[in-house]
Amino acid sequence: MTPKEKAEKAVELLEAEYPDAVCSLIYTDALQLLIATRLAAQCTDKRVNMVTPELFARFPDAKSFAQADVTEIEELIKTCGLYKTKARDIKAMCVMLCDEYGAVVPDTIEQLTKLPGIGRKTANLVVGDIYGKPAVVVDTHCIRITSRLGFHQIKDAAKIERILRPLLPPEKSNDFCHRLVLHGRAVCTARSPQCDNCCMKEICDYEKNRQ
Repeated sequence: MTPKEKAEKAVELLEAEYPDAVCSLIYTDALQLLIATRLAAQCTDKRVNMVTPELFARFPDAKSFAQADVTEIEELIKTCGLYKTKARDIKAMCVMLCDEYGAVVPDTIEQLTKLPGIGRKTANLVVGDIYGKPAVVVDTHCIRITSRLGFHQIKDAAKIERILRPLLPPEKSNDFCHRLVLHGRAVCTARSPQCDNCCMKEICDYEKNRQ
């Protein structure tokens, strides 16, 4: 089985196991997803979803965030951890959105990664979920599971994205990454993967080595 054939099989197996591929962050527009994803760094999506309703009620758009006192943003996101850095980035990205993009979240990875605090993972998520473009969101679940499957043995997210992008069907790559998150939480966990219950065990190098 070639790497591309294995990737297509993984897509098929995960589609069957997790028909609903959705982002676990709650948002209503591109800016909210951008900010929620920034808050989710080293923090659970569940915690972020507890914080964002009040945050977005207080600051409903890029202009209000850009004009905000950063200490007020800090206070609203304090429980997300690293809140001073995150608050500074959120304000700075919204200033840049207002100054350079007419307060509209751009639709390319190249433009998004110019925003303060925004890396390729967040940019891919926004491009895929908001603008419907092919995207490969390389988070901790993606790194771990694609390594176990045998696509790579590295930790560098940018390199992993370059490896996976040509292997995955473009129209399915974004949902594939969402399903990896669901699978990583439920079955292919970091410390004790439940290989016997895994829908992908037939194509998994980790399972073969375990046997």
